[in-house]
Amino acid sequence: MRHISLLAAAVSAALLAGCGGNSSTQETPATNVIFFLGDGMGINTLTAARIYKVGEDGDLTIDTLPETAFVRTYSNNAQVTDSAPSMAAYMTGVKMNNEVISMSADTMAFDASGNNYLSGTDSTCPASGNGSAVTTLLELAKKAGWSTGAVTTTRVTHATPAVTYSHICHRDAENTIAAQMVPGGSGYNSALGDGLNVLMGGGRQFYLPTASGGKRTDGRDLTAELVKQGYTYVKNKTEFDAAAAASTDKLVGLFTSSHMSYDIDRDPTVEPSLAEMTTKAIDILSKNKKGFFLMVEGGRIDHALHETTAAKALQDTVAFDDAIQTALTKMKAVDPTLANTLIVVTADHDHTLVLNGYAKRTGATTASNPGILGLLKNFVSGANATDSGGLPFTILGFGNGENRPATRSALTDAQVSVKTYHQEAAVPMAAGSETHGGTDVFLGAIGRGADKFTGVITNTEVFGLIRSAVGL
Repeated sequence: MRHISLLAAAVSAALLAGCGGNSSTQETPATNVIFFLGDGMGINTLTAARIYKVGEDGDLTIDTLPETAFVRTYSNNAQVTDSAPSMAAYMTGVKMNNEVISMSADTMAFDASGNNYLSGTDSTCPASGNGSAVTTLLELAKKAGWSTGAVTTTRVTHATPAVTYSHICHRDAENTIAAQMVPGGSGYNSALGDGLNVLMGGGRQFYLPTASGGKRTDGRDLTAELVKQGYTYVKNKTEFDAAAAASTDKLVGLFTSSHMSYDIDRDPTVEPSLAEMTTKAIDILSKNKKGFFLMVEGGRIDHALHETTAAKALQDTVAFDDAIQTALTKMKAVDPTLANTLIVVTADHDHTLVLNGYAKRTGATTASNPGILGLLKNFVSGANATDSGGLPFTILGFGNGENRPATRSALTDAQVSVKTYHQEAAVPMAAGSETHGGTDVFLGAIGRGADKFTGVITNTEVFGLIRSAVGL
């Protein structure tokens, strides 16, 4: 009987070990969050990008995300938000005023006379009496011991990426924002601990002194300071490729002086794609056994919409979608069911892009088919539809924008389908000044806790849903 008891005990111990019963040796799986933000990527832009890439009955990656919601984006003081308070609502759970970066709701970007708290690109925000910093998801992740990063096609000091790691009363103080992410330097945001692990995009000018062609008025070379703090600093695709993830723990990539190129104009030998930057970021951040938080922004979607160049906007949306697919593929390779990974994809606000009716189906845009970028052709006859004056018009238009001719002229598919064409608008605006729109935006999610993202929600709720899902 004694031998049977010993055998049973051995079998029991083996079973416990095989099922993870030995808690002292079993590692807790890493927990990861990837937050994708398509800047200005409203529902109309998503629909148009889908048709542009795969036709009316195709799917983008974003269309396949299993959990979905609509998000209200109004800010604390405006019906139509700008990028700063909308992204900050996602990252902090606080509704703040337009132009404000990760500060409390009482923070103002302007003084009592309506003047910006700015001197060039330096902050003149009052040291006290104008709100206080509020904690971001990235800062919470850093506090939990996770690796952290932000990747964008805009300047890294632009509103969306800046929200994750800085706090300031006016988004345009990009010199001041840059200093907040340099460990050991004046103005550093101590909530970042030993610093971000990855930051990539454009905006080199805010890291260099004026003597070196930058915009810094304090004489500091922040790129040199970052290198001294242990960062690998890359400026082009060649250096980017050479920065092996296995031997790189901290990476800063500043590929352009200002924003990175539109994807439709990008030279792949000079600037990495958003998907390539996302891959590199994941490879570096995932070395942390506790987990990571990564924000990825398709930032130039917004810029193309402001200038009403639909071709640029749609191609940048496709590039953003490619980055989502890249992330899904990489994370499923190590976490097949995404049991410990949450991926959220959304936009900060809408624009005034519209799809006019009643066009015949166009299919995807190709070299020989302008598709949704072309003139509107009647779904019955296939002939060009015309306005009240008998002139053809495009499928895509804008509620407001720079191309508002006093007298319309006849248009051709060849004319309107090029990447530099500015779609016509109903209300005339200055060049590049088409406005944001105020409609709700789409949110898609997959992975750990994704089922909680449902219905119509407010952007501030996303913060709490992410925290709850991953235990931050």
